[in-house]
Amino acid sequence: MKYNTKKYDYLIVGAGPYGAIFAYEAAKRGKRSLIIEKRAHVGGNMYTHKEVGINVHDYGAHIFHTDNKIVWDYINQFTEFNGYVNQVVANYKGELYNLPFNMNTFYQMWGVKTPEEAAAKIEKQKAAAGISGTAKNLEEQAISLIGTDIYSKLIKGYTEKQWGRKATELPAFIIRRLPVRYTFDNNYFNHRYQGVPVDGYTAIFDKMLDSDLIDLKINMDFLENKTTFVEEFPKIVYTGMIDAFFDYKYGELEYRSVRFERESFDSDNKQGNAVINYTDAKTPFTRVMEWRHFDQKAEAGKTILTKEYPQDWDRTKEAYYPVNDERNSSLFKTYREEADKVKKVIFGGRLGNYQYYDMDQVFGAALKAVEKEFGD
Repeated sequence: MKYNTKKYDYLIVGAGPYGAIFAYEAAKRGKRSLIIEKRAHVGGNMYTHKEVGINVHDYGAHIFHTDNKIVWDYINQFTEFNGYVNQVVANYKGELYNLPFNMNTFYQMWGVKTPEEAAAKIEKQKAAAGISGTAKNLEEQAISLIGTDIYSKLIKGYTEKQWGRKATELPAFIIRRLPVRYTFDNNYFNHRYQGVPVDGYTAIFDKMLDSDLIDLKINMDFLENKTTFVEEFPKIVYTGMIDAFFDYKYGELEYRSVRFERESFDSDNKQGNAVINYTDAKTPFTRVMEWRHFDQKAEAGKTILTKEYPQDWDRTKEAYYPVNDERNSSLFKTYREEADKVKKVIFGGRLGNYQYYDMDQVFGAALKAVEKEFGD
């Protein structure tokens, strides 16, 4: 079967943010692209659908947050943001705490009322745990930041569920994503620009791909006909798993997968917050999202909740999170060296670059790839 029937300039594998941005920018420069997408929709993990007036995030909560004004201005071409600020509640065996770690958390945990008291408590616990110097793993990093009490209740169980391994086996950098602040501020992110699109994320991708120079084919797996695609197209943008592209010739990179369980209720308010994390080890899910609290107009008396269950990845499941430990980072380097030899393929996105990117980082990386490709 011939695929490059329209003499496309690019084959783009994946209709997520990286692929969609590249196609949009290529079209602005008069270049024709064919996008093929394995799933039945555009948007990748950012995909949303509307139900009873609520924009449901099908692949977990996606709050856009960034300090990068170029990226923020770019995405605002396609949507209006609602100004939503993420304020997470943690549930540890029925005890409720504010996240990220701030003076509200410290007061709830210890009864301390000043930053000096909180800092002294953390330093005392850090010293008692014998933590000094550079943290060797996530557990040491966490205790050095917020002490043993908060680590034990709010980090250890959640993190080990999320990653499927002990905190002592995880790299320290993972926990550095979470802010720690000595103010009464429950804003989960430190970034200047934050929000959720008023019309949902899918509308962004529909606008990006609305061009006579962009064709889209869904439910099509690049890897099933990789040889033909590579032969027919002059340039390929590949956003799938980099190890899968090379038929796992050096072995599988490790990923974590996620399963979602959605339920509807006849209620205006089921859990009282947009996101509640369940941080004990025994609760099988990590968090529950109530979508109408993402500052949306829902039908009266209707709400939708989604539970998020982390799970081991295998080739029958979607890969969500790269496991960037020492073994996988070394293996990825081998694949990256192999990828550099394939001049006609641009590898991008979270899976193509095996990086735990936030959305704004994917947007920024895609724009850099466009700049490199077109030199303008």
